[in-house]
Parts: sequence; C-alpha cells; structure tokens
Amino acid sequence: MFVEHEWILKRAALTPHHIALINLATAEQWTYQQLSEEISKWCQFFQGQQLLKGSRVAVFAKNHIQLFAVLFACGLRGLIYVPLNWRLSKEELAQILEDATPSILLFEEEDTCPIVLDKMFSLHSIQQQKKGSVNKQTMEVDDPWLMIYTGGTTGRPKGVVLSFESVNWNAMNTIISWGLHDKDRTLNYMPMFHTGGLNALCIPLLMAGGTVIIGDKFEAEAALRATNQYETTISLFVPTMYQAMIASKYFQENQFPSMKVFLSGGAPCPHPIYDAFYRKGLFFKEGYGLTEAGPNNFFIAREDAYAKKGAVGKSMQFIEAKIIKPTGHNCAPREVGELLVKGKHMFRFYWNNKEETASIMQDGWLKTGDLAMMDEDGDFFIVGRRKEMIISGGENVYPQEVEQCILQHPDVQEVAVIGIADDYWGEVVTAFIVCHNQVATILDELHDLCHQQLGRFKIPKQILFLEELPKTSVGKIDKKALHMLVDATPCE
Repeated sequence: MFVEHEWILKRAALTPHHIALINLATAEQWTYQQLSEEISKWCQFFQGQQLLKGSRVAVFAKNHIQLFAVLFACGLRGLIYVPLNWRLSKEELAQILEDATPSILLFEEEDTCPIVLDKMFSLHSIQQQKKGSVNKQTMEVDDPWLMIYTGGTTGRPKGVVLSFESVNWNAMNTIISWGLHDKDRTLNYMPMFHTGGLNALCIPLLMAGGTVIIGDKFEAEAALRATNQYETTISLFVPTMYQAMIASKYFQENQFPSMKVFLSGGAPCPHPIYDAFYRKGLFFKEGYGLTEAGPNNFFIAREDAYAKKGAVGKSMQFIEAKIIKPTGHNCAPREVGELLVKGKHMFRFYWNNKEETASIMQDGWLKTGDLAMMDEDGDFFIVGRRKEMIISGGENVYPQEVEQCILQHPDVQEVAVIGIADDYWGEVVTAFIVCHNQVATILDELHDLCHQQLGRFKIPKQILFLEELPKTSVGKIDKKALHMLVDATPCE
C-alpha cells in the first residue's frame, strides 16, 4: 500500500543496499538502509522534543546529505520542514522567523548562525541519538510537508506551503515523463533552501531509487570532474554555472559519456550554451518551473530541444498548461500571453497570506506571472516575466528576445535587458553587458547586430558595461538590483 508520507521507508526496503546519497566534499555515502536509519534517529529526536503535528522545523545549513534525513523525518512526524536561505541578512531571516514561528532551529555551525531561537540544536547532535521504533503520525495528502520561502525579489518573502501531494506528484510526474530509474545519478549544487535543490531532481531520484550526489561550493571544473568521476546521468545547473563550465579547459578537452541530459533552469538560457553542448553530441535542454508549481512542468524530446532552442516542450503527463490573453481567452499559436498551469503538484497556499493565495489562483489554475507562447506543434516557449515586459512607445518588448540577440556577439559573456522610465517613450530598452573582452568596436558591432535582427523599438537606447551582473542566491540575474544602477554613466 502506498502511503503518501512513508514512501522513503518503502524505497529503503526495496533497495536497502543501493547508494542513495553521496556528500561530494567528504565522499561520505549512505545506502538507502543507512538513510532510513538516520531518518529514524531524527524521528526519535523530534519525538523527544515533544513537537506537535504542524510545528515548523527551521534549518539553517549549507547543502549536506543530513538535510534529507531531517526532511523525511519531518514528513513522518507531521512536522513542516522550513529550510532557510543562509545567504540572507540577519534582518531578512528575522522576517521569515517572525512569519514562520518555528518551534525549533537546526543549524550546521553555531558561529555562522546569525539567528537565535529558544530551541536550537546542531545537525551533528543527532550522532548521539539512538535508533528506535518510529512513532509515525497519521497524515492526509493535503497536510503540509515543506515551506519554502521565495527569494523576495518582488517584495517581502512568501512562505510557499507544499503538501505531501504537491511534492510526491511532482516526483512521480518527473519519474514518468523524464524516464528516471534506479540507475540514474544526479550531481546537485542547487541550494537546498530552494525548490530546485530539493524537488527538481533530488526527491524524484530518491523516489525512483537513484543516487544523489550533493555538492556545496560550485566550481566549474570540479563539477565537471565529479560528473565523470561519479558517472552521473542527469543534472541541473543554472545558466551562470553553464557559462563557467563551457569556458573551462576540462569541458573543452573531455567527453561526458554517462550523461543522458544536462538540464538548465532558473533563468532563460543563452543559445551559445546549447551550441557548446550539442557540438559535443550532448543532450541539453531547458526546463521551466516555480516554487508554487513543481518545479517540473514540461517535457521536450531531444530532437526538438536543439531545433527549437528555448522551447520547454509540452506539459508533463499529469499537468495541464495553457496561455491566456488579458481577457481570459486562450491565445492563438505564436501569440504571447500569460502561462497558467494546473495539476496535483501545485502548492497549497502562502503561509499567513490568504490574499496572495487567492490572487494567484484562478478556477484551479495557477497564474504564473510568466509570459509564454505556443507554436503550431504545441510546444511552449517562455518569453519572460510579465512584470519585466517593457512598453516603449506603446510597443511591447520582451527582454529575453533582445538578450538572445546580443548574446550572439562572441565577446559578450552575459547580458540583462530592462526597461527604464522615460518621459517621452514611457520606458527605454536598456542593456547591461559583461564582456569576455571589451574591444573598442563592440558598441558599433552590437548596434549593427541589433539593427539586423530586431525591430527599431526593441533596440537598446542605452548600453552599460559592467564587470559582473548582480545575482540572486540561486544564480539568477537580479534585475531589481540593476534598476538601482541606472544612474551609472552609459558607454555611448
């Protein structure tokens, strides 16, 4: 019998001696049986702390395999796992703690933990805990299991509550639609305080009986070496990581025969990254998701991923997706509108925020706030954030289209395009660029490139060169921070 919150114990019974988790930094590894034993210790610990069902367990720690034991123990005991972004300031963390009101805080290193709770324990304290029988709670599929706080780039962070149904259906969808199995291995550097570091591949692979290798500090060559050393088959990185990887000597001089697919997520992927992987005969594709849905929503076949660069494909087996106009009617093929998704993998609600929850839901559909279009074959393309769309002189400009054009220049390493308020145009298209080599002729060459491929209203009226672009904690370009740089002197 499948029990929503106990499947990890069934997996341990099915494949007890298979390697479940490997800690890249220390080479420590756990079989599924060992993972089950660690989960049991944490269940005993939580039981001893007399935590009631629904209590929040906050965790302040960098990526480590021990976090999965805590996560699954929370599920078995009916507790809500709340991973904290250790990159946030003390004030930002205080806001989250005030909202989540956790009963207990687990930390990795006390001297690096800037927050204080009445009940605080080191993750290492579990080593003294004896194994024992697990007094499991009776759970419903809608009961909360995880609460992940959004990055806060659009305002105060919101606690996204994921139920057992949310997490498990995302995992099952991923296993079925992407063909995962117990021979698959993933290398994860995505932070485990975000959905990408938990739900994109790690939890689905653990459900399938595969192996998850956990990395902490990303370094391009080390990640590529680990890919070959551990013979990983499927991994997710963000575009900024891929930029560093394809520039490394190790990538250029080596093959990666075990890899079935490299996944990109978190931000639109520059097309030159596709080219670098496909020149090596490697399957590379983009995914799409958000904390509130999945984050896995689409499947694209290998033959389509390169032919339709930027496409995310069709919705996964048990997910619906559609694109609507502001009127609420469905968009025609190639018409841009807002993407809506629907399925059992979606979040349940925002913690302490009924108004925000109601505003994002529409008759069971989740309004993603992302702009998309669908081609005649039914494949979806993500165009950009609705809030990031630029309206210049009454014309709609999608930053991603301009960015992909500029990235074709061989000396451009990164680019971000935003709209800056203007009395005459309403907004003007502004590009921030990081160069590999800033040659004297690059400005003229960029103008020529844009004039060749873009309508006049899409061409940046202002280009600013930076040494680096600001990033969020998951490696996304922080466009909110770029708006604060508009007073910089333009290079034109």
